[in-house]
Amino acid sequence: MTQTSASELTDLGASSIPLPGRPSRHRLLRWLYVSLGSLLVAVGVIGIVLPLLPSTIFFLLAAGCFGRSSPSAYRWLTTNRWFGKELREYREERGATMTSKALSIGTLWLGIGLSAYLIDITWVRVLLVVIASGVTVHLLRLRTIRRP
Repeated sequence: MTQTSASELTDLGASSIPLPGRPSRHRLLRWLYVSLGSLLVAVGVIGIVLPLLPSTIFFLLAAGCFGRSSPSAYRWLTTNRWFGKELREYREERGATMTSKALSIGTLWLGIGLSAYLIDITWVRVLLVVIASGVTVHLLRLRTIRRP
């Protein structure tokens, strides 16, 4: 993977995507950051499907790793058609659209409800509801981004 400078990113039409920092000059550190970022993306993708595993935090951490190692991987992550827009909104505007919030809360409670139904252990059910309630409160407290 070749390293792309910030000026080259601008030339590629990615000027609206700020890099979080300068990529490391050390080859070993860059390799470690790319490896960790790739692992975090994999966990984030799994988190899209599993109800209790959040995906956004893993994508945000992966963006930080890629920003320190590979501008092209960072650009790929933040322009990805599945989760790039939400990452940029969360990072740049510290919020989410009403649609993103509603979809997140709806799928969260659907997954938690299904899990609680399938698990017949009272303390696990209570824990699931507590976690889902905390995530719901966090999502509701995020700034709502209004689009025209």
